[in-house]
Amino acid sequence: MNPDFDAYRLSDEHQALREAVRDLAEKEIAPHAAEVDEQGRYPVEAREALTKAGFHAVIIPEEYGGEGADELAGCIVLEEVARVCASSSLIPGVNGLGLTPILLAGSDELKRTVLPSIAAGEAMISYALSEREAGSDAASMKTRARLDGDHWVLNGTKCWISNAGESAWYTVMAVTDPERKANGISAFVVHADDPGFVVGPKERKLGINGSPTREIYFENCTIPADRIIGEPGTGFKTALRTLDHTRPTIGAQAVGIAQGALDVAIDYVKQRRQFGRAIADFQGLQFMVADMAMKVEAARQLVYVAASRAERHEPDLGFISSAAKCLASDTAMSVTTDAVQLLGGAGYTKDFPVERMMRDAKITQIYEGTNQIQRVVMARALLK
Repeated sequence: MNPDFDAYRLSDEHQALREAVRDLAEKEIAPHAAEVDEQGRYPVEAREALTKAGFHAVIIPEEYGGEGADELAGCIVLEEVARVCASSSLIPGVNGLGLTPILLAGSDELKRTVLPSIAAGEAMISYALSEREAGSDAASMKTRARLDGDHWVLNGTKCWISNAGESAWYTVMAVTDPERKANGISAFVVHADDPGFVVGPKERKLGINGSPTREIYFENCTIPADRIIGEPGTGFKTALRTLDHTRPTIGAQAVGIAQGALDVAIDYVKQRRQFGRAIADFQGLQFMVADMAMKVEAARQLVYVAASRAERHEPDLGFISSAAKCLASDTAMSVTTDAVQLLGGAGYTKDFPVERMMRDAKITQIYEGTNQIQRVVMARALLK
């Protein structure tokens, strides 16, 4: 046996990162989480704190002004922020999703155009793939892009765009050759100041209320020709490759939400007394807590494995990335629901954060591919 084999132990650097992010999250983000949710306002305190500490987009390489952290580090940041405020975790989360296609397929020139402003915290980036009639079936999108001299002209509508209106940059998928279907989709980077770019009103949502979700419109939106990501027709492949790298981050967000709810529940059952003793003494509740913690730890390990394999650009990432996202988000929904149950009537009130965590957990089963789609991806990988 190799005594230096540490596959199941985080490095000292990753442990130190977790401690630093947790400390920041508890001091700078948690105090505002309830108000952010209640008012549906953008978590400006979280953005300022994360940006100041360099945690807002840690995976940007050092050559473009970033921290140069690996994908596992990105997941740890998301997990620890989501533990106290899921809305705030979408600051690094959406940045990571938006910039990953550029990292995977963008030219060096495009990277130098876009990434330094994000690394510096001067701008954020969102990701625009879905449309009202092209969600799970993303390849059926209607947004079009045509080359006009030295510019691309985009027309169409994208929906469910996280942090739209707050971001300056947008990674956008659009059809450039309708005859080629999925192979006729290309990826672009659009700036909020580009002519013909319009942001719609905020959606009214069940959870993650501090992260604005909007439609964005392209009305003869004109961008420079060199803002295409990769070659024409490679956009959908880039989108799928992107999801292989970013689905574990949704898993990390889900693990963080679940861990936050578990922490609150454990503290509560140790203090709450009924029938003359703490309810933590009742075996039925002990079993609930044990099952919750077991699920969270299992999900965490799968997320970390998926992130590490994505960092190594291993082949056939589809199964492990989908499995991590699926298991973790199902776990988040289960654990937050049980946390509300353990707190009883108190859990159903906004005096405690578990009802917010339960609402926030639901979206992790839906975005970046519903968990039904994750199971389709996994089955195809197994049965091909």
